[in-house]
Amino acid sequence: MSKKKINLIGFILFFILGVFIGLLRPFQPELSSQGNFILMMLIITIGLWIFKPREIPFSISSGLFMASLLALKVPANIVFAGFSGNAVWTLISALFFGFVLAKTGLGKRIAYFGIKNTRLSYAGLLTMWAIIGVVLSILTPSITVRVVIVIPIALNCVNICKLPKGSKGRSLVLLTAWAMALIPGTGWLTGSLVGPILSGFFASTPGLGAIEFSDWAKVSLLPMTIISFLTVVGGYIVLRPSEPLNLSRDVFIEEYKKLGAMSNEEKITVAILVGTFTMFVTNSWHGIPDAATCLTAWFLLSLAGIIKGNEVSTGINWDLVIFVGTGMGFGAIFEYSGVSKWMSSILVDALKPIAGSPWVFVYVVLILMFIWRFVDIAVFVPTKAIIVAILPQVSEAYGIHPLVWVPLLCIAVNSFFLSYQNMFALVAEANMAGEGWTPKHLAQYGTVYFVASMITMLVAIPYWISIGMFG
Repeated sequence: MSKKKINLIGFILFFILGVFIGLLRPFQPELSSQGNFILMMLIITIGLWIFKPREIPFSISSGLFMASLLALKVPANIVFAGFSGNAVWTLISALFFGFVLAKTGLGKRIAYFGIKNTRLSYAGLLTMWAIIGVVLSILTPSITVRVVIVIPIALNCVNICKLPKGSKGRSLVLLTAWAMALIPGTGWLTGSLVGPILSGFFASTPGLGAIEFSDWAKVSLLPMTIISFLTVVGGYIVLRPSEPLNLSRDVFIEEYKKLGAMSNEEKITVAILVGTFTMFVTNSWHGIPDAATCLTAWFLLSLAGIIKGNEVSTGINWDLVIFVGTGMGFGAIFEYSGVSKWMSSILVDALKPIAGSPWVFVYVVLILMFIWRFVDIAVFVPTKAIIVAILPQVSEAYGIHPLVWVPLLCIAVNSFFLSYQNMFALVAEANMAGEGWTPKHLAQYGTVYFVASMITMLVAIPYWISIGMFG
């Protein structure tokens, strides 16, 4: 059966379920008639997002959802709540950081600079890809941009090293370069787009509020650092090549020289982006919102002539912006319609058997999220929206701090047993055009990531308990 047919069947199942709820209203009186209809459109929209029948863009499906709410007399300020908060504007300007990193060639320069200064062994290359991933994550939250930058360079690297197609060595280098562009950045608020997105969900949910840079780092930086380290080490153990690397660094030094001298655009870009990250880190001292910092940096990049007027419409993925903005409004929509209260009455009770022990809670929730990731492939946005909407009630009932869900969601978002689960794996594979890793090696590396996540919880759970994440 073709992928198109599978996607169509999947959407039809969601559509039937949604229509069943909308017409029969099985959850009345706990959920109002309007709430049942909103739930119907939510399920249909999630089906459109996950399966994308006829390649309907995320933004168009989001438009249908918002149109249906307006038709149901939901106030416009509720429907469009996700577009009025700080988070969506942080997202928009931050996406342009990735654009200028690619446009100026700064990202490519950083990657080649790292490789040319690396001892050419597998351990040396893997370590350097980890460092490159962290540096690029500091400069841009766009994982897509980071992947588009590192994958062609990593592919050139394995070709220069004469690592044959399908070999463990080739897959190891490529997968490590890709994973380090993906995983470490989720340890801080602006290291990936998960940060602005989740912060937006928190901000739009009554009883929560936007996540600060320091709060995100407090709960996520330690576990994501350990997971990154264990994934690199575990990947090397599982995919350890039999043949050594026999190549001089001179080849990569020549590749770096081809880039020429650092341009003024690159110098201005690195100054603005480093300054922006510094503002994020020192937020607790100066108190300037991250959105204000990002928007100012966006203006400065345009003032310097790096972002041209005609590039505002083409420089970033506006389909993603509309999709995420719609999801960020779920909290306000759920609260207005009573869906939040209804969901919490079901899901909060469902957590009761595992909520008594932080160890049981974390491991059960994380494993369930890994399993659910096979279904929710829409960057986990629907799942994030639904979970965040009930966090105040979960916190009140069981003393589980809402912030502890941040690293758990990030870990699940990054999972990649199969390429279809992770859109950034698909981006990488499209860039490699059949010359990259094998599906078997991807699954093995994804399993390493899963095991690394489980081991990391042995450290993370006591740490979270010590900082008051569990009452």
